[in-house]
Amino acid sequence: MTQRSHADLVAEQSQSKSATSALAASWRRSMLKHGLDPAAGRRPDRLSEVELAERHEAVAAFLRVAKPQLDQLYNLVGLSGCNVLLTDAQGVVLDQRVSDGDAGQFRDWGLCTGANWSEAAQGTNGIGTCLVEGRQVTIHRDEHFHTRNIGMSCMDAPIWGPDGSLLAALDVSSARADQTERYNRLISAQVAQTAKAIEAMYFRCSFPEARIVLASHEHADQAVLLAVDKDDLAIGATRAARRVLGLEREGAMRPRPAADLLGRQDNLTGFDKAERAAVVRALSRAEGNVSKAARALGIGRATMYRRMARLGISENHA
Repeated sequence: MTQRSHADLVAEQSQSKSATSALAASWRRSMLKHGLDPAAGRRPDRLSEVELAERHEAVAAFLRVAKPQLDQLYNLVGLSGCNVLLTDAQGVVLDQRVSDGDAGQFRDWGLCTGANWSEAAQGTNGIGTCLVEGRQVTIHRDEHFHTRNIGMSCMDAPIWGPDGSLLAALDVSSARADQTERYNRLISAQVAQTAKAIEAMYFRCSFPEARIVLASHEHADQAVLLAVDKDDLAIGATRAARRVLGLEREGAMRPRPAADLLGRQDNLTGFDKAERAAVVRALSRAEGNVSKAARALGIGRATMYRRMARLGISENHA
């Protein structure tokens, strides 16, 4: 496809009311909402060093968590000429992994740290469209809005923050002319897996004093996690967990009993639950020794047995 014909096709599809695909919708946003020209050849704007440093500082903890995962992803795809990028929620590239031999080509395209790849700035592209639509996307070659970008393929996945809001996009871009859509699907699956790993790790780091519970075994392919405090209250939930459990979509979460959210029912209520938990913990720490557990709780052995019977705890519970 020639440069002119690509720009003409994008313009035609953007104006067409019959074009209903997700790609056409993105092209339409790019042209009609953001006023972009598909034939424009300008490179993406880049932040100054000071501006980029400020953005790094704002998400420093997140970047520390993400760094090993970026390294691992690059080790898998870097030899095939791919470029690994991590952006913030506005589409600005914060971190990058690329070989010295490929760096120049990607820099010419603007795929480098500090560049703004939001859809509002660059039209349909892997990073920007992923962030706008909040979902995993692949933009393959001439699916890009700008003609200058049709030489690359971009595979992206969103990363959601511990408060349920969109935090970043993870991108793998390739400049290989022989890269097939089948190969793109393989890379895309790895990008999605890495994005979920970063999201889960950052969620755990955000609730260091809580225990992290898998909220649903039916969605094992997603980061469906709850943060539960010492009082068994759920105080945090990942984006996927919020959706599965019908919680606040994003923002601060109202603490709720974890048992209520997880659907665990029992016949104990009120302080009985807390007492049972205390007895079970004491038995566990005492490795099942009832006398030792009783001393730790400050009660007699006979009293311990009575409480265990009332709370439905067997002698070898631990």
